[in-house]
Amino acid sequence: MFYRSGDRLINKIVRHYLKYDSENPFIFISAVLAFLGIAAGVMVLMIAMGVMNGTQNEFQKKLFVMNYPLTVVSYGKGVRQSTIDKIHKAYPDIGISPFYTSQVIAKNYDSLQGGILYGVDFEKEASINPIFAKALQDSESNSTFRIIVGDDMTSILGVDRGSKILLYFSQQQAVGFGMMPLQKRFLVDGIFNSGLNAYDKAIMYTTQEAIQRILKKPSDRFDGVHIYVKEPMKFKEKIAKLLPDDADVEGWWQQNGNFFVAMEMEKKALFLVLLLIILVASLNIISSLLMTVMSRRSEIALLRTLGATRKEIGKIFFHLGVIIGTGGIVAGAVMGFIGIWILKTFDIITLPADVYGTTHLPVDLTATDFTMIIAGTTIIVFLSALYPAKKAASTDPLNVLRNE
Repeated sequence: MFYRSGDRLINKIVRHYLKYDSENPFIFISAVLAFLGIAAGVMVLMIAMGVMNGTQNEFQKKLFVMNYPLTVVSYGKGVRQSTIDKIHKAYPDIGISPFYTSQVIAKNYDSLQGGILYGVDFEKEASINPIFAKALQDSESNSTFRIIVGDDMTSILGVDRGSKILLYFSQQQAVGFGMMPLQKRFLVDGIFNSGLNAYDKAIMYTTQEAIQRILKKPSDRFDGVHIYVKEPMKFKEKIAKLLPDDADVEGWWQQNGNFFVAMEMEKKALFLVLLLIILVASLNIISSLLMTVMSRRSEIALLRTLGATRKEIGKIFFHLGVIIGTGGIVAGAVMGFIGIWILKTFDIITLPADVYGTTHLPVDLTATDFTMIIAGTTIIVFLSALYPAKKAASTDPLNVLRNE
């Protein structure tokens, strides 16, 4: 008579079926391949998602600094000093740096390079821009007409710290019977490196006094205001309420929205494509379990005649598939974390800095991505174990024993 011992009996039979069977070695090999396939899929997914998320964060960090979390822009005659004072009074802990801006052409001998010149308060700008602050550390001049430029700009113009470059402004001045662009020679007093080529060869900083003298800008109105705040999305609407009708506030995500939307779409597409690796590996689980069912038909029939229910037979093979799949998930997660640690610790892959903004491969696997990987893989594994379990449970003991 069949001895019912519940889960203990099921676990004992599962352990028996997991052992190597010399009479049917291919079943064991298929199970091992399913285990390795799922492990490899989880590992690749973790590393790929980590690299995609790390790259996105790296670009975001660079753009976050050079574009600033929030920027107040004016559609009239400029942002008034009274508006800046109102923002500072309402939120005294946020960083504020008002600026003037103008398009210029930098020249040194025969070399020319267009760019954007910002007139800023060096102390306020340094408090919200660490890249600018680092370049300012080696400053040796107190001249009004000094300039901080990117290292790509210095390479194009062939200048270094202490050199002088001529700037042509887009505004014009009357000379004799004609007009010619405003021009002024500036001293290169600092060089910054943001890690992004487009910024390092186009953005320049000078003092507010220099812009006021050259372009006759009023001291109480600015072209815009850079604002640093840790939660820009939360503060955007709050600051907008303090602005007059001729001004608005923009977030860094608005200025680069299409770029990050494209990266997010690539990330999702990559996740779905790599999930197919696990889906293919799950087919090995199905084939392995089906072969096990076919090779163990007589044992299944014997268990049924001794009193085992269809549900218990189904549990045996369902647990068998779940154990193979779960083992692959755990092994893949361990290998994934080891792979991420290796990529973070050792410079195995070197990137071109002018393209990616860094030479080190950025890897940052978030808890959300890891949870999605584990959840997606677990669902595939559970679904893969259902059909073989149902097939085993539907075995007719009379037909099997009659044919034996």
